[in-house]
Order: sequence, then structure tokens, then C-alpha cells
Amino acid sequence: MQIGIDSFVPTTPATGSTADSSAATRISELLEQIALADQAGLDVFGIGEHHRPDFLASAPAVILAAAAARTKRIRLASAVTVLSSDDPVRVFQDFATLDLISQGRAEIIVGRGSFIESYPLFGFDLDDYDALFAEKLDLLLKLRTQTEVHWSGKHRPPLTGQGVYPRPLQNPLPVRLGVGGTPASFTRAGTLGLPLVLAVIGGEPHRFRPLVDQYRAAGARAGHAPENLSVGIHAIGFLADTTERAVEDLYPCYAKAFTQIGRERGWPPVTRAQYDAARSPTGALMVGDPEAIAEKILHVNHALGGISRLTLLLGVGPLDHRKMMRAIELLGTRVAPLVRQGLAAASA
Repeated sequence: MQIGIDSFVPTTPATGSTADSSAATRISELLEQIALADQAGLDVFGIGEHHRPDFLASAPAVILAAAAARTKRIRLASAVTVLSSDDPVRVFQDFATLDLISQGRAEIIVGRGSFIESYPLFGFDLDDYDALFAEKLDLLLKLRTQTEVHWSGKHRPPLTGQGVYPRPLQNPLPVRLGVGGTPASFTRAGTLGLPLVLAVIGGEPHRFRPLVDQYRAAGARAGHAPENLSVGIHAIGFLADTTERAVEDLYPCYAKAFTQIGRERGWPPVTRAQYDAARSPTGALMVGDPEAIAEKILHVNHALGGISRLTLLLGVGPLDHRKMMRAIELLGTRVAPLVRQGLAAASA
């Protein structure tokens, strides 16, 4: 199982703007964190695209290219690229270039996005939410296999054999499909034979098992080999040397972030009781010491019938850089070995 980290690059508490020195500091700290993740033996680092004042990651490929120059083996992914409001040609070119810079470590995780700011920003109609994604995913997958593409659709001018360059080092350039809880998304991923990345940000992970089974069944019906139908999990959490420390470090920024989202979407404010329930042994949050995190990863792996990757969003808001660095170190040097030992013992 691959283990890694995702980040949306939250702004610091002191800034609601991306145009000051604190934003530059946050980017600098992020690059230090990615370098440490590489050194600690983690497998993947993902940057999620957002277009909001509370996050800095509107251009993941640019950040990942900077990280590529500081790392040697860790895979560098978008988490996710909001393909519906982007141009598939430009996305492919950006990540093909990243693939060359990183010597074959780039991945695109595409999705429709859990926030909608990019749609009006780039002039797209939310009424076309699903149609945009389906059409643009079709084009992106063609770009992986064809240099000169003939394609036409409703939401983008046609391609009539133009060459799309550069070509990536990996052939094909890896594309994974990021999903939430929409059943049709699981079926689409399986039918296309694309690796799945499931965002588990609430509820209990085992409740997604029917949808994961649906994905695998759709892939089998479409003739895809089981080994190509891999399932990755994106989860929220934090870790420290003790569970008590991790719990107290995460709660303030978790409560603030989800209370803010709640005001936008009509949810009530987050309570401590809700937080504690979410970090229970069967809950979605992964918060604790290395042993607790490893145990929960193994639980999720069993509950979902086997996963190939787990990436942890270390908080949804800004946390102290030193604590983040310690969490990354613990994830790579203690959690990952414990998980691999547990998997080996289970298969023996």
C-alpha cells in the first residue's frame, strides 16, 4: 500500500489574502514539507486545486514542479484537478511537463470539485456540472494515447489533428478519478478502467463498501483486469507523538474550517462531540499517535476490501509548521512500516 499526504495549502490565520508575505512563507513551508515527505519514505504528495481566499493552491502543477526539483522518488499528484472548469489540453501539457521535470513521477487526479468557485471564475455554467466533466475527461484520456487528436464536443472547440506537446515520460501519463459519494462516479471510473480515489471526509468508511464494490463490478463488466481497478482513499487527520496531542492540535483548525464551510452550505457549527465521534475507531477522521493511525488504516483497508493507497490531509486549516514536519516524519518512519507489517502478517 502506498501512503502519502495531500494539501490544499491553507493560508495562515493572520491572512485572508494571498498577496502578502505570509502567503510566500506558507509556500516555502509547504516545499519543505514535501521534501521531508520524500526523505521520510512516503510514496505520494498531492496538491488539491482551490480558488478560495483560505487556500493557496490554485495552480497545483506549478507548486509540484517546484517540489520536483527538491525531491527524488516521491510521486507528485494533483488532488484534485477540477477538470470541468479547465482545458484538458492545458492540463495534459502542464502535467506532461511536470512528468519530464520529475523524471516520471507525475499523476493527475481529476474530479468535479467539492467547491464551485472555479466555474464562474472561468466562465462555466453550473448547470453543465456533469456534462463538462464527462466531455473533458473523454478528451484528456485521448490526449494520453494520441499526439495528434481528432475530437469534437459541446463545451470546447474541436481538435482537428493538432499535435499536443510535450509528451510525458510515463506512457500513459497516470490519471486517477477522484470521487465523493455519487454512485454514477464509481460506475464511470470502473467502466473506464481508471484507478479510483475516494474522499472519505465524513461518516464511516465501511459504509462506502457497496460503492467500491459497484466500481469493481463495473470495471469487470467492461473487461478491465482486477489489478487495474485500484482504490485509493483520501482522508482527513493528524498525528503526533501521543494521541492526546494530535487530538488537541487538530480540533481548532478542523472546527473552524468546517464551521466556515457550514455557513456557506447551511450546516450547523461543528461541535467537540461531533469531532470526537468522527475520530472514533470506525469514524472518518484519522487522528492519533502512529500506532493508532496504522491501526485505523488497516481497518479501512479491510472494510473496503483492499486499498492500494491512502493519503492523509493533515488538517483542513493551517497548523504550526514544526508540528506538521513532525507529523510527516511520523507518518513516513513509523506509520508506513507498521501498515506494511500488518499487511504482510494478514497475507501470511
